[in-house]
Amino acid sequence: MRQVILDTETTGIDPKDGHRLVEIGAVEMINRRFTGRSYHQYINPERHIDAEVVAVHGIDDAKVANEPVFAEIADAFWAFIEGAELVIHNAPFDVGFIDHELTMLNQRRKAPVLGPVREHCRILDTLVMAREMHPGQRNNLDALCKRYDIDNGHRVLHGALLDAEILADVYLAMTGGQTALTLDAEASSKQQEHQTNEGLSVERLSLSPGQLRVIRPTTDEQAAHQAKCQTHKLRWFEELRTDA
Repeated sequence: MRQVILDTETTGIDPKDGHRLVEIGAVEMINRRFTGRSYHQYINPERHIDAEVVAVHGIDDAKVANEPVFAEIADAFWAFIEGAELVIHNAPFDVGFIDHELTMLNQRRKAPVLGPVREHCRILDTLVMAREMHPGQRNNLDALCKRYDIDNGHRVLHGALLDAEILADVYLAMTGGQTALTLDAEASSKQQEHQTNEGLSVERLSLSPGQLRVIRPTTDEQAAHQAKCQTHKLRWFEELRTDA
């Protein structure tokens, strides 16, 4: 499965107020492995960038004054994401801005028509997933990095490509790690089995039942397990429905 982990930075909060994209960053994974392909582009938004968001991402008017406008990068960006499953934290925000840009572009040039995103890509919202897995807790990117022991110390300001790379690590941690680790574990298990079959002895411990500790999951741990199972069940159903 081809996935694109994506993030954007903008001039403000809502495209309905005329706000625009100023940066897009994305990394590609196929079958849960990074391919080395990425997409990164600063964009001239053709408007002023609000001071409060400059404080968040550090992108001011001067920084993007000589960058291409969205119409100049739209085709290359669309070619990178089309047909993929997009992994986005708080997807309605990013998808809303992308669709807004595509709508304005389509109105001006008529053809070829690009978008809307949900008609050409599946969307996986990691914020929704995190809220289901960790109800009642903070689930922004920084909180998830701390929860899953992912180093984000280099993240002083928000940045689309940097945040996409961090989100990719968070997503893999949330969904069980990289496939490569699983393959390594399976290989190790098979190697141990092979060694045993070659005649290596297996030492069995003789313990009475009273010597064995049984640690049962807490109510919170059981709830978290059920939430994670439900998340994977919903994702499987969505993939099945989409492919039908």
